[in-house]
Amino acid sequence: MFDGSMAMSSHPPSSFRIRLVDGAIGRRRCRPKAWPSTSVLCPKPSSVLLQTTDDLSDSWNSMPARGGGSESPILALPNTVGVIGGVSAVTTIRFLEKLVAWSSRDGGGAAALPFIVCSDPVLNRELSSHKRTSFLLPTSRNTDPVRIDHASVVENLRCKRMFLETSGARCMVMPCHISHSWHDEISEGCSVPFLHVGECVAKELKAANLKPVEAGSNLRIGVLATDAISTARFYSEKLQDQGFEVLLPDKATMEHTVIPAMEAFNRKDVEGARNLLRIALQVLLVRAVNTIILASDDMRGLLPRDDPLLKKCMDPMDALARATIWWADSKANNDQ
Repeated sequence: MFDGSMAMSSHPPSSFRIRLVDGAIGRRRCRPKAWPSTSVLCPKPSSVLLQTTDDLSDSWNSMPARGGGSESPILALPNTVGVIGGVSAVTTIRFLEKLVAWSSRDGGGAAALPFIVCSDPVLNRELSSHKRTSFLLPTSRNTDPVRIDHASVVENLRCKRMFLETSGARCMVMPCHISHSWHDEISEGCSVPFLHVGECVAKELKAANLKPVEAGSNLRIGVLATDAISTARFYSEKLQDQGFEVLLPDKATMEHTVIPAMEAFNRKDVEGARNLLRIALQVLLVRAVNTIILASDDMRGLLPRDDPLLKKCMDPMDALARATIWWADSKANNDQ
């Protein structure tokens, strides 16, 4: 269905060179100075990773002093990517490894694109709690799901976005399905391109010139997500904009395979979760879907790399990584 460049990558490439910037860089205002004085003071980022392709001296010397309040960017390169961390640092690092390996000439990090990453363990815990409870049905035995303040989470993510903007990011990405549920709110007022994983997936599938599985049928794309209400919705909207018919698991499949699979995964019953996931995938495939978008970090890692079902699946974060590299390459070439 896809060539090797579009195959799912559950196991990212080898490690890469990074420079760790201490989280105590200094506090910055969430909004630029031209914004109203009611701006919120962002908490300092818990951790920031800095990756550059050139001599670090110029960028390093331009970093703001701790607590100095300087507005000088950390990086001044035209193709710098700002990465807002996702539910877990591990997931974010996997995305970064793809960026580095796929954007470098030799796959080892040489001449890879520059990036800045902001990851917040406190926010990660909140998003993780939301992830664990978002797929629960009203009839679930869990009668006291964790509640999170969505407005607070969105404002937190917007603060990180604005920190990355003032740090020199010229493009923004979020390798996180849950965060994309609030993409419009987080990206509001953003001064740089803010890639949406759903748009990246839809455009990539459109460019692949897929043929219907059955003669006379439509091009059908399946979306398998643990949070069918929010995550699956934005994928569906982006795919439908490109002319695809979108199929989601029906209620019975969600109740008897998808949700039990995630419950088994949370109990560390990997084999049970894997078998249930296979059933959910096969249910979608018998409905003549061309490919299935695995819109879940947990699902992506469940099946072995050589599982035949993976050939029918697509990792959305792969599409986001490729779109990010395309943007960075086009900016670098335009500025030469």
